[in-house]
Amino acid sequence: MVFLLAFSLGIDVFAVSASCSMSVPRFRERQVYLLALCFGLFHICTTALGVLAGQFISDQMHGVGRWLSFALLAFIGGQMIWETKREDKDEQEIKTLGWGRMLTLAIATSIDALAAGVSLGVTAGGLVFACAVIGGAAFLMTLGGAFLGEHVGGKFHKQAGLIGGLVLIGLGVRSLF
Repeated sequence: MVFLLAFSLGIDVFAVSASCSMSVPRFRERQVYLLALCFGLFHICTTALGVLAGQFISDQMHGVGRWLSFALLAFIGGQMIWETKREDKDEQEIKTLGWGRMLTLAIATSIDALAAGVSLGVTAGGLVFACAVIGGAAFLMTLGGAFLGEHVGGKFHKQAGLIGGLVLIGLGVRSLF
């Protein structure tokens, strides 16, 4: 389950890094690695916070865990699918990719990992393993997205969000049984 969750959460960073590599003039290899490091570290930290919060919630509310897990994963998945249906009229081209923008993107893409961590804390143990897998997937998928971004094309972002959303909803449904 952790590997599927890591892949689903990594789809966002893949799409964001692909978008950056397509829209930032002269997106340098150093920037790619810094972006991957930011995304990976933020996914590790937010997942850990979520897992710890989820374990606290699990200790306090024994029977609610699987429903909470379902609700969080279904919400995140539904949000990802909904975002693919929105029109991107206000999407602007990124001119530079400085530290401020990288950190903003890292925070934005790791919020889902926080909520997913809560669901992991409620349903599973293995904090270090889960964080390592999710952070590692975010790092590698950021690298892959950035290096392949120029070849991917503009439609991939919406398809990736749809696939990731469906996988998260599926994981939420699975947590009920």
